[in-house]
Amino acid sequence: MASQQLEYKCPCCGGAITFDSTLQKMKCPFCDTEFDVETLQQYDEELNHDAPDDMKWDVEAGDEWQSGETDGMRVYACKSCGGEIVGDETLAATTCPYCGNPVVLMGQFRGELKPDLIIPFKLDKEAAKRGLTEHLKGKRLLPKIFKDQNHIDEIKGLYVPFWLFDADSDASIRYKGTRSRSWSDSRYIYTETSYYSLIREGRVSFSHVPVDGSSKMEDELMESIEPFDFSEAVDFQTAYLAGYLADKYDVTAEQSVDRVNQRVKKSTEDAFLSTVTGYSGVYAENSNINLSNGKAKYALYPVWILNTTWNGQNYRFAMNGQTGKFVGDLPMDKGLFWKWLLGVGIGVAAVIFALLYLWWKMRG
Repeated sequence: MASQQLEYKCPCCGGAITFDSTLQKMKCPFCDTEFDVETLQQYDEELNHDAPDDMKWDVEAGDEWQSGETDGMRVYACKSCGGEIVGDETLAATTCPYCGNPVVLMGQFRGELKPDLIIPFKLDKEAAKRGLTEHLKGKRLLPKIFKDQNHIDEIKGLYVPFWLFDADSDASIRYKGTRSRSWSDSRYIYTETSYYSLIREGRVSFSHVPVDGSSKMEDELMESIEPFDFSEAVDFQTAYLAGYLADKYDVTAEQSVDRVNQRVKKSTEDAFLSTVTGYSGVYAENSNINLSNGKAKYALYPVWILNTTWNGQNYRFAMNGQTGKFVGDLPMDKGLFWKWLLGVGIGVAAVIFALLYLWWKMRG
């Protein structure tokens, strides 16, 4: 019969620890940390409770279109990037809000899920133009010629598809906390570090966690214009689409699960971490998150998309069509950057020189 050797790992450094008969304690030969047997046993029991996450969803979102609801709705397809958008039958010609190229009429809109909810546009095209002007203000490293020559190639009011997830999150998270103190004598500086195993358990409820359902719209861009005020969401009606475009989802609710799980997991861990105070360092050793009552809904959120071209490069901006939050990347004047960096360096050097001069005067 094969024998088995039980090996305990040091919670501080990860090294193998053994029982010291002289101390009558467990001791790590690598970091010299000592443990009472009872303390180590309790820690070992905590490790045995570690389990993988259980984050599953009921992702049946959206509904079937009723007879006549899609009458007058047309699908427009971009031959360059493959994007498909929905507009009404009066839309004679348009351009792709993603790449700026012309799009062509494909035919009757059919075969997609009907949204459950919609947040109607509150801000108009003029507000989007003002948003870009405000976005350019105060950008010291922005090329001046960009402001002077900048013009908006296209502004489109676009309803972006979102999957909204609700769930209750039951979590158990184990953190390692440290506290350190230092002292010195005439020869050495000593540092003592104490390690703590911290357990947090509880429930966090999530409502309407959004994940955009368009692969053409970067997740980071859409998350940057959050939050949307869900209290203003209403039951979907096709009348809200009049005068605007609506992006067709090409990422299903099932395909969005990984993304929403990342957001739920991080938010849960951050919420629990905020309750851990009084330690010089804290990090999560293990987290176990179980979801229950997970459901998803399909919604359309209002976004203004602005495209502008400068030096042959396209810059795309997005504005929350409900709150006015505006985001987008801008070019940088490298010459101004180096001048700014040189100025900062000179300023820091001047402060250091002044401090050294005062120190020298005080010694004199």
